[in-house]
Amino acid sequence: LSREELVQRVKQLEAHVKQLQNVISKEPTSFVRKQKQFDFKRFKRRHVLLKFLYLGWLYDGYVVQEDTANTVEAVLFEALLRTKLVECRETSNYHRCGRTDKGVSAFSQTISIDLRTNLTDGLGVITPDNYTPDAKSENRTKEIEYVRILNGVLPPEIRVLAWAPVDPTFSSRFDCKRRMYRYFFPQGNLDLERMKQGAALLVGEHDFRNLCKMDVGNGVTNFVRVILSTRLYKVTKHENSDECNVGYTMWCLEIVGQAFLWHQIRCIVAVLFLIGRRLEEPEIISDLLDIEKNPRKPQYSMASEIPLVLYDCQFEGIDWEYSVEELTMVTKQLQRMWTQMQVKSEILYSMLLDITTVPCMSETSVTSQADTLQPGTMPRVYKPLLERPLCESLEER
Repeated sequence: LSREELVQRVKQLEAHVKQLQNVISKEPTSFVRKQKQFDFKRFKRRHVLLKFLYLGWLYDGYVVQEDTANTVEAVLFEALLRTKLVECRETSNYHRCGRTDKGVSAFSQTISIDLRTNLTDGLGVITPDNYTPDAKSENRTKEIEYVRILNGVLPPEIRVLAWAPVDPTFSSRFDCKRRMYRYFFPQGNLDLERMKQGAALLVGEHDFRNLCKMDVGNGVTNFVRVILSTRLYKVTKHENSDECNVGYTMWCLEIVGQAFLWHQIRCIVAVLFLIGRRLEEPEIISDLLDIEKNPRKPQYSMASEIPLVLYDCQFEGIDWEYSVEELTMVTKQLQRMWTQMQVKSEILYSMLLDITTVPCMSETSVTSQADTLQPGTMPRVYKPLLERPLCESLEER
Protein backbone atom coordinates (compact mmCIF):
# COMPACT_ATOMS: atom_id res chain seq x y z
CA LEU A 1 0.00 0.00 0.00
CA SER A 2 1.08 3.54 -0.76
CA ARG A 3 1.43 6.18 1.94
CA GLU A 4 -1.85 7.77 0.93
CA GLU A 5 -3.64 4.40 1.04
CA LEU A 6 -2.26 3.67 4.51
CA VAL A 7 -3.41 7.07 5.79
CA GLN A 8 -6.89 6.46 4.36
CA ARG A 9 -7.03 2.99 5.98
CA VAL A 10 -6.10 4.43 9.38
CA LYS A 11 -8.84 7.05 9.10
CA GLN A 12 -11.39 4.34 8.27
CA LEU A 13 -10.37 2.29 11.30
CA GLU A 14 -10.53 5.34 13.59
CA ALA A 15 -14.03 6.14 12.32
CA HIS A 16 -15.10 2.52 12.97
CA VAL A 17 -13.71 2.63 16.51
CA LYS A 18 -15.62 5.85 17.21
CA GLN A 19 -18.81 4.28 15.86
CA LEU A 20 -18.42 1.28 18.16
CA GLN A 21 -17.79 3.56 21.15
CA ASN A 22 -21.04 5.41 20.44
CA VAL A 23 -22.96 2.14 20.25
CA ILE A 24 -21.53 0.96 23.56
CA SER A 25 -22.25 4.26 25.30
CA LYS A 26 -25.93 4.08 24.27
CA GLU A 27 -26.40 0.53 25.66
CA PRO A 28 -28.11 0.51 29.08
CA THR A 29 -25.75 -0.57 31.84
CA SER A 30 -26.76 -3.90 33.30
CA PHE A 31 -27.82 -3.79 36.91
CA VAL A 32 -25.42 -5.67 39.19
CA ARG A 33 -26.98 -6.76 42.44
CA LYS A 34 -24.61 -6.17 45.31
CA GLN A 35 -24.12 -9.37 47.23
CA LYS A 36 -25.33 -9.11 50.78
CA GLN A 37 -22.48 -9.54 53.24
CA PHE A 38 -22.85 -12.57 55.49
CA ASP A 39 -23.33 -11.59 59.12
CA PHE A 40 -21.20 -13.94 61.22
CA LYS A 41 -22.18 -12.07 64.41
CA ARG A 42 -25.56 -13.82 64.34
CA PHE A 43 -23.93 -17.20 64.94
CA LYS A 44 -21.85 -18.80 67.62
CA ARG A 45 -18.87 -20.99 66.76
CA ARG A 46 -18.19 -24.64 67.54
CA HIS A 47 -14.84 -26.32 67.98
CA VAL A 48 -14.91 -29.54 65.97
CA LEU A 49 -12.75 -32.21 64.40
CA LEU A 50 -13.05 -32.90 60.67
CA LYS A 51 -11.85 -36.23 59.30
CA PHE A 52 -11.20 -36.39 55.55
CA LEU A 53 -9.36 -38.24 52.80
CA TYR A 54 -7.48 -36.95 49.78
CA LEU A 55 -5.53 -38.34 46.83
CA GLY A 56 -2.19 -36.64 47.20
CA TRP A 57 -0.73 -37.40 43.77
CA LEU A 58 -2.94 -34.61 42.35
CA TYR A 59 -1.56 -31.96 44.73
CA ASP A 60 1.70 -30.23 45.62
CA GLY A 61 1.41 -31.28 49.26
CA TYR A 62 -1.04 -30.66 52.08
CA VAL A 63 0.20 -27.40 53.61
CA VAL A 64 -0.45 -24.00 52.04
CA GLN A 65 2.56 -22.72 50.05
CA GLU A 66 3.49 -19.30 48.74
CA ASP A 67 4.40 -20.41 45.21
CA THR A 68 1.34 -22.58 44.43
CA ALA A 69 -2.37 -22.72 45.17
CA ASN A 70 -2.48 -26.43 44.33
CA THR A 71 -2.37 -27.73 47.91
CA VAL A 72 -5.01 -29.65 49.85
CA GLU A 73 -5.06 -27.08 52.64
CA ALA A 74 -5.62 -24.20 50.20
CA VAL A 75 -8.53 -26.01 48.54
CA LEU A 76 -9.99 -26.95 51.93
CA PHE A 77 -9.96 -23.38 53.21
CA GLU A 78 -11.41 -22.13 49.95
CA ALA A 79 -14.36 -24.48 50.61
CA LEU A 80 -14.67 -23.38 54.25
CA LEU A 81 -14.72 -19.72 53.25
CA ARG A 82 -17.11 -20.27 50.36
CA THR A 83 -19.64 -22.06 52.58
CA LYS A 84 -19.27 -19.37 55.28
CA LEU A 85 -18.26 -21.96 57.86
CA VAL A 86 -15.30 -19.78 58.82
CA GLU A 87 -14.85 -16.04 58.51
CA CYS A 88 -11.09 -16.27 58.03
CA ARG A 89 -8.30 -18.72 58.75
CA GLU A 90 -6.57 -16.44 61.27
CA THR A 91 -9.51 -16.55 63.72
CA SER A 92 -10.50 -20.18 63.15
CA ASN A 93 -8.33 -21.81 65.87
CA TYR A 94 -7.04 -24.22 63.21
CA HIS A 95 -4.70 -27.17 63.84
CA ARG A 96 -3.76 -30.05 61.52
CA CYS A 97 -2.89 -33.54 62.75
CA GLY A 98 -0.28 -34.29 60.11
CA ARG A 99 1.40 -32.58 57.19
CA THR A 100 1.98 -34.64 54.08
CA ASP A 101 4.35 -33.79 51.24
CA LYS A 102 3.71 -33.58 47.52
CA GLY A 103 2.23 -36.81 46.18
CA VAL A 104 1.37 -38.30 49.59
CA SER A 105 -2.27 -39.24 50.23
CA ALA A 106 -4.36 -39.51 53.39
CA PHE A 107 -7.37 -41.52 54.49
CA SER A 108 -7.96 -40.08 57.96
CA GLN A 109 -6.31 -36.67 57.98
CA THR A 110 -7.85 -34.73 60.88
CA ILE A 111 -8.06 -31.04 61.65
CA SER A 112 -9.46 -29.14 64.62
CA ILE A 113 -11.18 -25.86 63.84
CA ASP A 114 -13.89 -23.41 64.97
CA LEU A 115 -16.86 -23.54 62.57
CA ARG A 116 -20.08 -21.57 62.42
CA THR A 117 -22.81 -23.41 64.34
CA ASN A 118 -26.60 -23.31 64.40
CA LEU A 119 -26.65 -24.17 68.11
CA THR A 120 -26.40 -21.87 71.11
CA ASP A 121 -25.04 -24.44 73.56
CA GLY A 122 -23.44 -27.87 73.63
CA LEU A 123 -19.99 -29.47 73.51
CA GLY A 124 -17.51 -27.18 71.79
CA VAL A 125 -19.92 -24.25 71.34
CA ILE A 126 -18.16 -20.90 71.77
CA THR A 127 -19.71 -17.46 72.22
CA PRO A 128 -17.70 -14.82 70.30
CA ASP A 129 -17.22 -11.41 71.89
CA ASN A 130 -19.23 -9.75 69.11
CA TYR A 131 -22.10 -12.28 69.19
CA THR A 132 -25.37 -10.50 68.33
CA PRO A 133 -28.25 -13.00 68.13
CA ASP A 134 -31.32 -12.27 66.07
CA ALA A 135 -34.89 -13.53 66.36
CA LYS A 136 -34.03 -16.80 64.61
CA SER A 137 -30.99 -17.67 66.74
CA GLU A 138 -32.86 -19.49 69.51
CA ASN A 139 -35.03 -21.37 67.00
CA ARG A 140 -32.10 -23.01 65.24
CA THR A 141 -31.86 -26.41 66.93
CA LYS A 142 -30.51 -28.60 64.12
CA GLU A 143 -26.75 -28.52 63.61
CA ILE A 144 -25.25 -27.61 60.26
CA GLU A 145 -24.54 -30.65 58.09
CA TYR A 146 -20.83 -29.98 57.85
CA VAL A 147 -19.93 -33.10 55.85
CA ARG A 148 -22.67 -32.64 53.24
CA ILE A 149 -22.01 -28.93 52.76
CA LEU A 150 -18.24 -29.30 52.37
CA ASN A 151 -18.43 -32.31 50.06
CA GLY A 152 -20.81 -30.28 47.93
CA VAL A 153 -18.07 -27.79 47.03
CA LEU A 154 -14.84 -29.81 47.41
CA PRO A 155 -13.33 -31.62 44.39
CA PRO A 156 -14.00 -35.39 44.26
CA GLU A 157 -10.42 -36.28 45.28
CA ILE A 158 -10.95 -34.56 48.66
CA ARG A 159 -13.81 -36.03 50.71
CA VAL A 160 -14.88 -35.26 54.26
CA LEU A 161 -15.80 -38.49 56.09
CA ALA A 162 -16.97 -37.39 59.54
CA TRP A 163 -16.98 -34.63 62.14
CA ALA A 164 -17.03 -34.54 65.94
CA PRO A 165 -17.60 -31.80 68.53
CA VAL A 166 -14.70 -31.39 70.96
CA ASP A 167 -13.65 -29.17 73.83
CA PRO A 168 -12.42 -25.72 72.67
CA THR A 169 -8.93 -26.54 73.97
CA PHE A 170 -8.66 -29.76 71.95
CA SER A 171 -5.91 -29.81 69.29
CA SER A 172 -5.80 -32.35 66.48
CA ARG A 173 -2.03 -31.93 66.44
CA PHE A 174 -1.12 -32.14 70.13
CA ASP A 175 -3.92 -34.46 71.31
CA CYS A 176 -3.33 -37.15 68.69
CA LYS A 177 -2.21 -40.32 70.47
CA ARG A 178 -0.82 -42.20 67.48
CA ARG A 179 -0.48 -41.90 63.72
CA MET A 180 -0.47 -44.72 61.20
CA TYR A 181 1.21 -44.67 57.80
CA ARG A 182 0.84 -47.28 55.07
CA TYR A 183 3.13 -47.77 52.09
CA PHE A 184 1.86 -49.94 49.21
CA PHE A 185 4.21 -51.70 46.77
CA PRO A 186 4.44 -54.73 44.43
CA GLN A 187 6.55 -57.69 45.48
CA GLY A 188 8.77 -57.69 42.38
CA ASN A 189 12.06 -59.35 43.28
CA LEU A 190 11.95 -58.32 46.95
CA ASP A 191 12.63 -60.77 49.78
CA LEU A 192 9.72 -60.01 52.10
CA GLU A 193 11.01 -62.06 55.04
CA ARG A 194 14.23 -60.03 55.14
CA MET A 195 12.20 -56.82 54.99
CA LYS A 196 10.05 -58.00 57.91
CA GLN A 197 13.19 -58.63 59.95
CA GLY A 198 14.47 -55.15 59.20
CA ALA A 199 11.11 -53.49 59.95
CA ALA A 200 10.92 -55.22 63.34
CA LEU A 201 14.14 -53.46 64.39
CA LEU A 202 12.43 -50.07 64.04
CA VAL A 203 10.09 -50.66 66.98
CA GLY A 204 10.88 -48.70 70.12
CA GLU A 205 12.39 -45.31 70.95
CA HIS A 206 15.30 -44.41 68.66
CA ASP A 207 17.13 -41.46 67.18
CA PHE A 208 16.03 -41.48 63.52
CA ARG A 209 18.39 -38.79 62.17
CA ASN A 210 19.82 -41.31 59.67
CA LEU A 211 16.34 -42.36 58.54
CA CYS A 212 14.78 -38.99 57.78
CA LYS A 213 15.56 -35.66 56.17
CA MET A 214 16.82 -33.22 58.78
CA ASP A 215 14.53 -30.19 59.01
CA VAL A 216 16.95 -28.01 60.97
CA GLY A 217 15.77 -24.94 59.07
CA ASN A 218 12.41 -25.20 60.83
CA GLY A 219 13.98 -25.67 64.25
CA VAL A 220 13.90 -29.49 64.46
CA THR A 221 16.95 -30.65 66.43
CA ASN A 222 15.48 -33.62 68.32
CA PHE A 223 15.23 -36.72 66.16
CA VAL A 224 14.15 -39.18 68.84
CA ARG A 225 10.81 -40.76 67.98
CA VAL A 226 8.83 -43.81 69.13
CA ILE A 227 7.68 -46.50 66.69
CA LEU A 228 4.90 -48.52 68.34
CA SER A 229 4.53 -51.26 65.73
CA THR A 230 5.37 -52.34 62.19
CA ARG A 231 3.52 -54.81 60.01
CA LEU A 232 4.22 -56.10 56.50
CA TYR A 233 1.26 -57.88 54.98
CA LYS A 234 -0.08 -59.05 51.63
CA VAL A 235 -2.83 -56.87 50.15
CA THR A 236 -3.92 -58.64 46.95
CA LYS A 237 -2.88 -61.45 44.68
CA HIS A 238 -4.09 -62.00 41.14
CA GLU A 239 -6.14 -65.19 40.90
CA ASN A 240 -4.32 -66.16 37.72
CA SER A 241 -0.88 -65.56 39.21
CA ASP A 242 1.51 -68.47 39.39
CA GLU A 243 5.07 -68.76 40.64
CA CYS A 244 6.33 -66.80 37.63
CA ASN A 245 3.97 -63.87 38.25
CA VAL A 246 4.21 -63.55 42.03
CA GLY A 247 6.00 -60.24 41.48
CA TYR A 248 2.63 -58.59 40.84
CA THR A 249 1.38 -59.38 44.34
CA MET A 250 0.74 -56.16 46.25
CA TRP A 251 2.08 -55.69 49.80
CA CYS A 252 1.70 -53.01 52.44
CA LEU A 253 4.13 -51.78 55.07
CA GLU A 254 2.24 -50.37 58.06
CA ILE A 255 4.07 -48.24 60.62
CA VAL A 256 2.41 -46.87 63.76
CA GLY A 257 4.06 -44.20 65.89
CA GLN A 258 3.34 -41.23 68.09
CA ALA A 259 4.89 -38.66 65.76
CA PHE A 260 7.10 -38.71 62.68
CA LEU A 261 9.96 -36.73 61.15
CA TRP A 262 10.22 -35.17 57.70
CA HIS A 263 10.45 -37.94 55.04
CA GLN A 264 10.95 -40.53 57.79
CA ILE A 265 8.71 -43.21 56.22
CA ARG A 266 10.16 -42.77 52.72
CA CYS A 267 13.72 -43.10 54.06
CA ILE A 268 12.77 -46.20 56.04
CA VAL A 269 11.15 -47.79 52.98
CA ALA A 270 14.20 -46.99 50.84
CA VAL A 271 16.48 -48.89 53.22
CA LEU A 272 13.99 -51.78 53.56
CA PHE A 273 13.93 -52.06 49.76
CA LEU A 274 17.74 -52.42 49.78
CA ILE A 275 17.33 -55.16 52.38
CA GLY A 276 14.63 -56.81 50.29
CA ARG A 277 16.90 -56.78 47.24
CA ARG A 278 19.57 -58.54 49.33
CA LEU A 279 21.94 -55.60 48.95
CA GLU A 280 21.96 -54.90 52.71
CA GLU A 281 21.46 -57.08 55.75
CA PRO A 282 18.43 -56.47 58.03
CA GLU A 283 20.87 -55.38 60.75
CA ILE A 284 21.65 -52.21 58.74
CA ILE A 285 18.57 -50.74 60.44
CA SER A 286 20.22 -51.14 63.86
CA ASP A 287 23.46 -49.68 62.50
CA LEU A 288 21.67 -46.56 61.22
CA LEU A 289 19.83 -46.15 64.53
CA ASP A 290 23.15 -46.24 66.42
CA ILE A 291 24.14 -42.56 66.25
CA GLU A 292 27.18 -43.13 68.47
CA LYS A 293 28.55 -45.47 65.83
CA ASN A 294 27.09 -43.62 62.84
CA PRO A 295 26.40 -39.96 63.68
CA ARG A 296 26.14 -38.94 60.01
CA LYS A 297 23.61 -40.17 57.48
CA PRO A 298 24.97 -42.02 54.42
CA GLN A 299 23.75 -40.67 51.10
CA TYR A 300 20.83 -42.58 49.54
CA SER A 301 17.65 -41.80 47.61
CA MET A 302 14.24 -41.87 49.25
CA ALA A 303 11.48 -44.19 48.06
CA SER A 304 8.69 -42.76 45.90
CA GLU A 305 6.02 -40.63 47.57
CA ILE A 306 3.04 -41.97 45.55
CA PRO A 307 2.45 -45.21 47.56
CA LEU A 308 2.52 -43.41 50.93
CA VAL A 309 -0.72 -42.77 52.84
CA LEU A 310 -1.36 -41.13 56.21
CA TYR A 311 -3.91 -43.80 57.00
CA ASP A 312 -5.11 -43.09 60.51
CA CYS A 313 -4.93 -40.47 63.26
CA GLN A 314 -6.12 -41.82 66.58
CA PHE A 315 -7.63 -39.84 69.47
CA GLU A 316 -9.22 -40.76 72.78
CA GLY A 317 -12.88 -40.17 73.67
CA ILE A 318 -14.05 -38.88 70.28
CA ASP A 319 -17.64 -39.58 69.22
CA TRP A 320 -17.54 -39.28 65.44
CA GLU A 321 -20.66 -38.20 63.55
CA TYR A 322 -21.07 -40.25 60.36
CA SER A 323 -23.78 -40.06 57.71
CA VAL A 324 -24.87 -43.13 55.75
CA GLU A 325 -25.95 -40.94 52.86
CA GLU A 326 -22.65 -39.08 52.66
CA LEU A 327 -20.49 -42.21 53.02
CA THR A 328 -22.57 -43.84 50.29
CA MET A 329 -21.80 -40.91 48.00
CA VAL A 330 -18.09 -41.07 48.89
CA THR A 331 -18.07 -44.81 48.22
CA LYS A 332 -19.62 -44.32 44.77
CA GLN A 333 -17.10 -41.62 43.90
CA LEU A 334 -14.15 -43.73 45.02
CA GLN A 335 -15.56 -46.77 43.20
CA ARG A 336 -15.75 -44.70 40.02
CA MET A 337 -12.08 -43.73 40.32
CA TRP A 338 -11.09 -47.27 41.32
CA THR A 339 -12.84 -48.74 38.29
CA GLN A 340 -11.07 -46.40 35.90
CA MET A 341 -7.66 -47.20 37.39
CA GLN A 342 -8.29 -50.93 37.82
CA VAL A 343 -9.43 -51.37 34.21
CA LYS A 344 -6.21 -49.73 33.00
CA SER A 345 -4.20 -51.88 35.43
CA GLU A 346 -5.81 -55.10 34.16
CA ILE A 347 -5.17 -54.12 30.54
CA LEU A 348 -1.47 -53.68 31.36
CA TYR A 349 -1.40 -56.93 33.35
CA SER A 350 -2.98 -58.85 30.47
CA MET A 351 -0.36 -57.50 28.06
CA LEU A 352 2.44 -58.38 30.48
CA LEU A 353 1.17 -61.96 30.82
CA ASP A 354 0.94 -62.44 27.07
CA ILE A 355 4.51 -61.21 26.60
CA THR A 356 5.65 -64.07 28.83
CA THR A 357 4.04 -66.58 26.44
CA VAL A 358 6.27 -65.53 23.54
CA PRO A 359 8.62 -68.51 22.92
CA CYS A 360 11.83 -66.50 23.21
CA MET A 361 10.76 -65.35 26.73
CA SER A 362 10.21 -68.86 28.10
CA GLU A 363 13.55 -68.90 29.93
CA THR A 364 13.49 -65.23 30.97
CA SER A 365 11.97 -63.87 34.17
CA VAL A 366 11.60 -60.10 34.61
CA THR A 367 10.67 -58.96 38.13
CA SER A 368 11.35 -55.24 38.17
CA GLN A 369 7.89 -54.16 39.42
CA ALA A 370 9.21 -52.50 42.58
CA ASP A 371 12.16 -50.79 40.87
CA THR A 372 10.10 -47.79 39.80
CA LEU A 373 9.51 -46.91 43.47
CA GLN A 374 13.27 -46.54 44.02
CA PRO A 375 14.29 -43.38 42.11
CA GLY A 376 17.72 -43.15 40.57
CA THR A 377 19.73 -45.62 38.56
CA MET A 378 21.17 -48.64 40.32
CA PRO A 379 24.95 -48.76 39.72
CA ARG A 380 26.46 -51.83 38.14
CA VAL A 381 28.52 -52.38 41.29
CA TYR A 382 26.53 -51.73 44.49
CA LYS A 383 28.20 -49.67 47.20
CA PRO A 384 27.04 -50.57 50.76
CA LEU A 385 25.36 -47.81 52.76
CA LEU A 386 28.05 -47.60 55.43
CA GLU A 387 30.75 -47.13 52.77
CA ARG A 388 29.04 -44.23 51.01
CA PRO A 389 29.75 -40.50 51.29
CA LEU A 390 28.10 -38.96 54.35
CA CYS A 391 25.72 -36.04 54.76
CA GLU A 392 26.49 -33.19 57.14
CA SER A 393 26.11 -33.98 60.83
CA LEU A 394 23.51 -32.24 62.98
CA GLU A 395 26.22 -30.05 64.52
CA GLU A 396 27.47 -28.96 61.07
CA ARG A 397 24.04 -27.81 59.87
